[in-house]
Amino acid sequence: MLLACVIWGLSPLYYKLLSNVPPLEVLSHRTLWSLMFFWVILLVQRRFMYPFHLLGHWRSLAVVVVASLMISTNWFIYIYSIQVGRTVESSLGYYMFPLVAVLLGLFVFQEKLSRAQWAAVGFAAVAVAVLTGGQGAAPYVSLVLATTFGAYGVMKKWSGAGPVVSVTAEVLVLAPLALLWLLGVHNWDWQGLAGRSGGFFGHSVQASLFLILSGPLTAAPLMLFSYASKRIRLSTLGLVQYLNPSLQFFCAVVLFGEHFTIWYAIAFPLIWVGLAIFSYDSVRQERAARSSRAKSSTVATDLKNV
Repeated sequence: MLLACVIWGLSPLYYKLLSNVPPLEVLSHRTLWSLMFFWVILLVQRRFMYPFHLLGHWRSLAVVVVASLMISTNWFIYIYSIQVGRTVESSLGYYMFPLVAVLLGLFVFQEKLSRAQWAAVGFAAVAVAVLTGGQGAAPYVSLVLATTFGAYGVMKKWSGAGPVVSVTAEVLVLAPLALLWLLGVHNWDWQGLAGRSGGFFGHSVQASLFLILSGPLTAAPLMLFSYASKRIRLSTLGLVQYLNPSLQFFCAVVLFGEHFTIWYAIAFPLIWVGLAIFSYDSVRQERAARSSRAKSSTVATDLKNV
């Protein structure tokens, strides 16, 4: 889990090296190379056809299509934010994600929120209001990253497939669009569309290698996360995930030298306080649930002995 979060948290360093490549081109390569990587894994596991089975039913197909839309939007905004020097906003988005997920649980699954969770969401709302009022615009990058990743989580909850099979199906849906984009990249006015030329693959050894490696960079942490999430407590999982935006924040402020405004200096502590309340409440609830299960098991054992 630590390794997965370190890879995610330091990935801005990687995508910063691709700043001269238009984000849609990076996204297209990331989609295609990750598809190839996942399919090799499924081939080794003898589950090569599983993604096609998942796409063979209307309900699961609809879930996969929406999930593909959410994760591709998330990837694009993330790559874009790093390339244009807005990594601080991307880190804020991933800090906000757990609190957005709580709200989605409320509205989509009718999950009840505790007082602590409402307080945590309130701190996040105040942080967004501070940034909106102080900067004259809402932190759109942060909000889009948090909501698309949250909506992606909802789709994964509705999907009955495992993580590798479901993500392979998602990038399989996106692959034709990515391929069309790359095939047409030389024929479009990239200078007018993106302010720079496109079609870097094959013309630069360094860019080509980095674009190919974007596949494993996408797939490896997801597999590590899936492996870890089945073996550690939910509260531990949630707390360790904060390492990702923390490392992004470090890259933005310390390594990239992005401007950290007074409004961010107010908003980030508000988010951190909200996350501290949320984390404490999550740990408390999990301990209470484990204690309740232990007592029930003890009572059942005593009754059996009697």
